Amino acid sequence: MAHYRIAQLVVALACTVLALPVLAAGEETPLAVAQLAAPASAPSTTAETGLGAWPVAAPARPFDRALNPEDMQGAQTPATDGGTHLRATVDLTSPPTSLWDRIRQGFGVSDMSTPLVQQQINWFANRPDFIKRTVERSSRYLYHIVEEVQKRGMPTEIALLPVIESAFNPVAYSRAHASGIWQFIPSTGKLYGLQQNFWYDGRRDVMAATSAALDYLQKLYDMFGSWDLALAAYNWGEGAVSRAIARNTARGLPTDYQSLAMPAETRYYFPRLQAVKDIVANPAQYGITLDEIPNRPYFTTVTTSRHIDMRVAARMADTPLEEFMSLNPGYSRPVIRADGEQTLLVPMEKADTFRANLASNDQPLVSWQAYQLKSGETLDKIAARHNVTVAYLRQINSITPKRKIGAGTTVLVPTAASATPNLPDMPAPPITMVRAPKKAIKHVRGTAGKQKSALHRTTASAPRKIIVAHSSR
Repeated sequence: MAHYRIAQLVVALACTVLALPVLAAGEETPLAVAQLAAPASAPSTTAETGLGAWPVAAPARPFDRALNPEDMQGAQTPATDGGTHLRATVDLTSPPTSLWDRIRQGFGVSDMSTPLVQQQINWFANRPDFIKRTVERSSRYLYHIVEEVQKRGMPTEIALLPVIESAFNPVAYSRAHASGIWQFIPSTGKLYGLQQNFWYDGRRDVMAATSAALDYLQKLYDMFGSWDLALAAYNWGEGAVSRAIARNTARGLPTDYQSLAMPAETRYYFPRLQAVKDIVANPAQYGITLDEIPNRPYFTTVTTSRHIDMRVAARMADTPLEEFMSLNPGYSRPVIRADGEQTLLVPMEKADTFRANLASNDQPLVSWQAYQLKSGETLDKIAARHNVTVAYLRQINSITPKRKIGAGTTVLVPTAASATPNLPDMPAPPITMVRAPKKAIKHVRGTAGKQKSALHRTTASAPRKIIVAHSSR
């Protein structure tokens, strides 16, 4: 996942996902620590005043440029003295009230201590605002992730992985079309049971995506036998790691993480997680303050078997729309299509409120309809008929500028609240994969704390040559 957006590509993909206003404009992520220039500003949110400010917009994308090997040359000097990373004192005599203490107690991955780790720590230490925003977002999801990690007997470092994947932004979206806090690409998401259609994207569903990510990580650990190699495979692809191990084996070389030749991004990947772990273990050592997160559930589930507008559902839960959407980022449209019994997340204390309001409701729940264009109709005509702009109609329906629209195309349009909802099953909008140019890509081998350049020839002919943040997901 690389740091900067490609401007034209951002525009082309602007309508492809629902973007909650949870990632600050121009926000950086640790996935491109070597990028030291200021990031470009995020696209602004657009909305229709006539329908209320539906927050659908292009996400702020700090993931859009592939990290180049030469980027490693610009790494910062560590802010710390390079000494021992101390662990904060944790009381083991009683159950922790702080989620951070619970995470510290569950650490189990072998530590790495290299200059790259120091560089990553320095990156975080120099960005307290980034840490604060990331922790704030994580407070909704982290308890659930820790619960799921520990149910599987996995080390709690794994629960921190979304910090470096997405900064806990549930609608983070890369130019490889990786989405959600765990950054699944569409194909791997489907492989691990994450449904993706016009109405819903399971890659952004916090509960579904967490389960899928942990399934995948457990498989990788079982395959490689160590968490550093499993995480390298999560970033680079299991096939790529297997081939790197095979090359070293054939040459009589060690096959541990630091001995393998790998792309610069993957070389940084585990050190980044180690840096996050060191900071969580003792934030005061690095001059960092972590806002407390209680060791208790933030959300719970409720269900509905009826279609319902996102705004209406938020109102029934007595929850601000932005908060409700942050808990339910898997729903891609301003209306939730109930396919059987649909699960929604609400704050723990709002579940009974939602159920009571839904049971007593006697008003229409939906103000949107699916409409199939007839011969001669255009988006301009449809937009004018429903008193919205063409840009807003494209945004709601994830219609990119290059996509052809004509007779037979089905689009979502606002309608009278009294109308009977017509929300048919619809496939996910088409996406176009971007492939890398045919050129040599340098890989980096790290041995005994040093980096050496190796040349790995690649072309655009194979699927793995997609310019991706995560070609494996």
